[in-house]
Amino acid sequence: MKRFLVGYMASGKSRYGRILAADEGVRFFDLDRYIEEREHRTISEIFRDNGEEYFRKLESRYLHELCELYGDFILSCGGGTPCFNDNMEYMNSQGVTIFLNPSIDTIVARLIRGKWKRPLVAKLNDDELRAYVEKHLAERLPYYRMAKEQVINEDE
Repeated sequence: MKRFLVGYMASGKSRYGRILAADEGVRFFDLDRYIEEREHRTISEIFRDNGEEYFRKLESRYLHELCELYGDFILSCGGGTPCFNDNMEYMNSQGVTIFLNPSIDTIVARLIRGKWKRPLVAKLNDDELRAYVEKHLAERLPYYRMAKEQVINEDE
């Protein structure tokens, strides 16, 4: 069975995806890492050189590629993956989508600890970071809520 982990950045998609895949003995993929391997450049470089629209097309293409090439797997999707190009509908048709949904406080705390790894938020102070998360999460929630399952994961 294909399972797709969706949620905002720092929701734990990659962490829990690796654990779940190991427990079940299936492949684990991180969509952003897969795109970087196939394109031979980072997500930041793709955004910088070609823009978000181009990236979103690549993201959809590689999502479809993974589904066509592999049977059972766990896929950690980028935070925006479900929000573009009917990707959420596609994932729902291919397997089980799981929305990892920690609180805003948990997301902000995780991002503060690791924001140096995330170019979109690295330069924001704590208050700006909270405002950024609240705004973008509100925009993306309608897509995330289309998931077949929801897990609230608050553990640090």
